[in-house]
Amino acid sequence: MTTRTRFAPSPTGYMHIGNLRTALYAFLQARHDHGQFLLRIEDTDQARLVEGAVDIIYDSLKVTQLLWDEGPDKGGNVGPYVQSERKPLYAKYSEELLRKGHAYRCFCTKEALDEIRKHAQEEEGVPIAAYDGRCSRLSEKEVDAKLKSGAPFVIRQKIKHDGSTTFHDLVYGDITIPNDQLDDQVLIKADGMPTYNFANVVDDHLMNISHVMRGCEYMSSAPKYMQLYAAFGWEPPLTIHLPHILGSDGKKLSKRTGSVALSDFLSQGFLPEAVLNYIALLGWSPGDNAEFFTLAQLIERFDIKRINKSAAIFDEVKLQYINGLHIKAKSPAEFHELARAYYPQEISSKFKTEKLSALSQTRVEKLGDIRQMWDFLLKFPFPYDKALFEHKKMKTSPETSLPVLGQVVPMLESLTEWTGPALHDAMIKFAVEKGLKNGQVMWPIRVALTGLPSTPGGAVEIADLLGRAETLSRIKQSIEMLG
Repeated sequence: MTTRTRFAPSPTGYMHIGNLRTALYAFLQARHDHGQFLLRIEDTDQARLVEGAVDIIYDSLKVTQLLWDEGPDKGGNVGPYVQSERKPLYAKYSEELLRKGHAYRCFCTKEALDEIRKHAQEEEGVPIAAYDGRCSRLSEKEVDAKLKSGAPFVIRQKIKHDGSTTFHDLVYGDITIPNDQLDDQVLIKADGMPTYNFANVVDDHLMNISHVMRGCEYMSSAPKYMQLYAAFGWEPPLTIHLPHILGSDGKKLSKRTGSVALSDFLSQGFLPEAVLNYIALLGWSPGDNAEFFTLAQLIERFDIKRINKSAAIFDEVKLQYINGLHIKAKSPAEFHELARAYYPQEISSKFKTEKLSALSQTRVEKLGDIRQMWDFLLKFPFPYDKALFEHKKMKTSPETSLPVLGQVVPMLESLTEWTGPALHDAMIKFAVEKGLKNGQVMWPIRVALTGLPSTPGGAVEIADLLGRAETLSRIKQSIEMLG
């Protein structure tokens, strides 16, 4: 069997992290098995469509390199790949179900459906009632009369309500659900458009989809899909229901719990490959302690058997850590090319950003932090806490730092060359002459130049960046503060 998977999003807004994970797993399965990955746009819910959302889908998949083999823009042998363009097909197959007795026309008005719900709430204490199937009991004569009168209708699936339906899921195993828990779902709406629950079954069959991946919230609907496959006499695809992704509060990830859109993370300076790496681990385990994966490595290692049943917790701190690993894996030139966009003009016009990038790469976890990391170059955060001079490992304190800085000033003023190597040699020579350890000189100078507990680069690199005048000015201000 040739593996054919699909990603079938609805164009209703941004690319949610949960949707992206579904796309990723479907892509990985297809590539791992040397099969095909399809893109299908499910736009049957016309009321919820958002302008520009299809472009967001395209852009999100392209920036993450989840490239499809067949789709609306590429074509293929089983198109069209946009559901609204397949409307005649759904009409054809719904008519087949009507002829076979597996579906019926429902003429119930909104008022009638409201009455069913009201009765269920008052008499049975049920907050949301399933449709009671009353139109399935209409005689052929009654149906013809309503059709002749022009009464609007939907087409509903005629569910077998006795017994149970069992299906096999590759993650959760055999799932059995009593049929009396299933409702006669709508297949074709009054405007002739199919519902998702009908269109996905028809399309997956006609597009020869072998593996269907979707969130586990669809598991309760799967028996209805299986009854549809049986009604048509079709072999159902393999199903893989994916565990929920929860926020740090233990609730299903949503906009209220923080960033959930791919675009949000990219705008903060997360790398697309790092986001993919992290969300691959939200529900799937490689079987060892490995955490860093390129897309090629994920394709090689991916195995449906290692998808977890339990929900995954989205941890942005862990995402930042993974992102940092991918940043460190870049060559210096690659990193600088990425970082350039994050240096504000007031920094790039005054400082050599190549030097800043070289000092940033091993320290930054997301590109959006670069500006904050170098803000001290533009504005000296003075006055600052004298306690920063206290460092047990370096054996420094405010008291020991004051005389060091006082003697460093004339040494720096006398330098004929102001470069990184010259500054390094001068500071090391100064430490030797004064009988001090290197840290007893470097730490006070770094603190005096930055007023911060940590910075990318030490005393030498920062003095080189600031230049002679600004370096001496900051050290003198620090001496005055200490004195």
